[in-house]
Order: sequence, then C-alpha cells, then structure tokens
Amino acid sequence: MKTSRREFAKLSALGLAANAMGAVPLLSKSSSASSTSASSTSPSSTAGDISVWVTNDKSRYAPGNTIAWKPASGGPSANAITLHPETKFQPILGFGAALTDAACYTLNQLAPAPRAQLFHELFDPAEMGLSVCRTCIGASDYSTKLYGFDEGAPDPDLTRFSIDHDREYILPMLREARKANPELFLFSSPWSPPGWMKGNNSMLGGAMQRKYMPSYANYFVKFLQGYAAEGVPVQAVTVQNELDTEQDGRMPACAWPQEYEADFVRNMLGPTFEKNNVETKIWIIDHNYNLWGRALGELETPNVRKYTNAIAWHGYVGQVEWIDRVQEKYPDVEMYWTEGGPDYTDPHYLDDWSKWSATFTGILRHWCRSITSWNIALDEKGKPNIGPFPCGGLVSINSSTKEIARCGQFWAFAHYSKTIRRGARRFDSQGFNPQGIDSHAVDSQSTDPQRRANDVQHVGFENSDGQRILVVTNSGAATTAALRLGGMQADVPLDANSVTTLAWR
Repeated sequence: MKTSRREFAKLSALGLAANAMGAVPLLSKSSSASSTSASSTSPSSTAGDISVWVTNDKSRYAPGNTIAWKPASGGPSANAITLHPETKFQPILGFGAALTDAACYTLNQLAPAPRAQLFHELFDPAEMGLSVCRTCIGASDYSTKLYGFDEGAPDPDLTRFSIDHDREYILPMLREARKANPELFLFSSPWSPPGWMKGNNSMLGGAMQRKYMPSYANYFVKFLQGYAAEGVPVQAVTVQNELDTEQDGRMPACAWPQEYEADFVRNMLGPTFEKNNVETKIWIIDHNYNLWGRALGELETPNVRKYTNAIAWHGYVGQVEWIDRVQEKYPDVEMYWTEGGPDYTDPHYLDDWSKWSATFTGILRHWCRSITSWNIALDEKGKPNIGPFPCGGLVSINSSTKEIARCGQFWAFAHYSKTIRRGARRFDSQGFNPQGIDSHAVDSQSTDPQRRANDVQHVGFENSDGQRILVVTNSGAATTAALRLGGMQADVPLDANSVTTLAWR
C-alpha cells in the first residue's frame, strides 16, 4: 500500500520529535484572539461598493454582482463578520509554488508558445501573480534523477562543484518565470548535502557530520553565486528541508539535530555569508508545526538571531495555531509557509478549493507572510519523481496531449494572489460564529464538528494603496454573511463549497 507524503511525514515526525522585508512591529497575541482574467485582477468600484469574485461548483474565480454598503441597523447578528482594519498584523510577501527539478522538467516539455502563455497566467502581476517560489539545491524527491553539485569522494575544498545539471531546463524555466514577474522572490532548500558529508555516504537518508559544516557553508555560497551568475538571484535559503527526519533512506533527506542547525547558522553559514558579502536571508526549521519547541530553542541559542530572523513551516503535522507559541515570545520573527500540496489520487483533487482556502486562511491568520505550495507543475500521474509519494501539481500537464488542468488548490490561490499585493497588511476580522466557538481556532480539515466549529472562514488585508480585501471561504451549505464596518453593513451571499474575494476602497 502506498503511503502518502502527508502520512509518511506524520509517522516520521511522531517518531523523531514531539528577509526580503524588514522587521515590522507586530502584536504579540494570537491573531485569532486579538485580533483568471487580466481585467479581474485590479478591481475597482464606484462609491466604495464591493467588487466580488467567486469560485463554486459552477464557476472559477468569476466576477459576481457588485455589493453596496448600507447603514447598519441593530447589533451584529450571528452571521456577522466584523472588520477592524485599524488593527494591523503582519505584512504579506506573496504566494507561489515550488519550481522543483520535476516541475521545471514538466514545464520544459511544453512548446514555447503554450509555455509562455502558461507562465503569463501563473506569474504576470496582472494575472495570477505568483511571486514567492521555492527551488531545490540539488535533487529532491521530485526530480528526474538523484543528483547533487559535488558528488563522489570527499571534496572538502569543493574543487568539482558544478551547477551544470540545472543549466539544461531548471535555470531556463526560472529565468522565464522571472521574466513574467520581475518581482519574483525565490528561496531555495536542500534535501541533502553531498553524500560524502554524511555518515552514510549517500544523499538518501542519513545525518550531517559536523566536520564538513565549513565545506557545506561554502557549498551554499557557491550555489548562490552560480545562480546569480546565470541571472537567477535567490533571496533566501533554508538550511534543510524537513530536518527532523531522514525519511528511512527512501529519498534525498538528511537529519539535523537541533544543536547542529543552530551551530551551523551561528558559527558557519551566517559568518560565511557575511565574509562573502552574501545578502541572501537564512530561514530555519523548514518543517512541521509540531517543531515549535525546537524553533524556540534555536532562537534562544546565542548568536543565532544575529544571522536569522525567520521560521519556515510545513503543514503536514500539528496545528497551525502552534505557531503562535513562537510568535508570542518573538513577535518580530518572520513566519513563512513553505510546503504543502494536493494528492493527484484524491477524488477531490480538482475541486477542493474550499478546503485549501480554509487552510490558507488559517496560515495567514497565524502570522505567516507567504504561502508556497509544493510542485507548481507535474504530469497527470504526479511524475517525474524518485520518491514514493503521489503528489499532484498546482497544474497538471498531460504527458501525451500536453493539456493543462488546474486543481482545486490553484483556484484557492487565485482568491489570494490575484488581489493581495506584496506589502499588504493583514487586518483583524471577527465573527460568523453561531456555535459560540472561535471559528478560527479550529482544524479546517477535521471531521470532528467541535474542531471545525464553523464552515465559514475569513481573513482580511489592506493593500498599500488603501484597497481592502476580504477572502471568505464557505465549506458548508449556502448562507449569507453580514459584513460590519463601523456603522455600515454589506450582505454577502456565500454559495455552498465556495471561495469569495471581496474588494473595496
């Protein structure tokens, strides 16, 4: 029986563990307690009326009827969503997906004209506007083959280091993506150091050896310099993808004990970046919510925060609200969500937009500044990959016909990435809570009604030009939400299994 990536990550974690933007002062309390057409991406409305876009069982990100504000009468009802745009939280960096070796290979199979059209749709700021994407430093489980940049016998001086593998189709695809969106922010993650740096002498599984940490810091520098020379600067790196598991040696992976990562950042990687004038940011953890304690421990280690002020999170294990435990102690630390994607064997792969939108809302309401999905493109069977997991792409490109399909997660992203601009600030929104339970302190994917509490989720933003955005997700039956803003109200119909984006000035 196949084990999904999510299930395997959970099993591994349970067995092993119970900036591009300047720091912005944030409130320290939990945010839940305190707080595709070109013409449709820059909404405008007269007299402050609300522009509407809806994804439901009949349409995908389709314009809806404009909604007018009217004077509110009486107190807020059970279905009210009360907006407090004066209460601001974290700034937003953007949204995107991973340009893995497998994704770049798949995109490279398209003819130039349809590929250019797809890149326009995905990256152009007037379209989907994806702007925060992940690349891999060497092979991941989603690669055409196992490879690194300095494989073979021990080579501490990195005399044979080369990024030649990436020149065939990875770097060309990255350049094409950045051409479509010049503001594209790239961060890169290794799945494994070169095999000779590890105790098992293999990129598959195993653990890092301290004696090779100086060489590995230089490995990062050579990678960044090599990419920059190819016209692909990288703005941030994580130390290790999923550093708390070595995946039973089934894929490129490497275990890093807590003190190893902390010591590598403060004694090797940070000083080496400093010495070589590398301005690329360093993000730590790059793993699941259940490592919140480890995140605190590393941030408390002397000199770690001299070189990093950011945590990367995955959503496979734990609850998103656990991030608050780190945020409350270190309110200036930046949070980024760096991996999570659909399963192409899921019968709802193409229509689970409300599930993913509810997940995104939780991520954003708990301090994350960006959301980056897993593979941006794969074929119809989740290939190519050298790992054992049935992941699906944000888009699926048929290996024979080259037909492009867009999954439910794609349509969920559209409701955020098309209207929420870089630098937007999340603002407080509360309510729609007929059960008397905080509708945002829940697991949106739980089957337990007490965990779900409410089918309606919401999150608000204010762009730097003053435009306000509210994304409302309804995972249940059709209903109506009453927006309350000061003394004004707007009644918003919410279709069943829908995501609705509202925009006004």
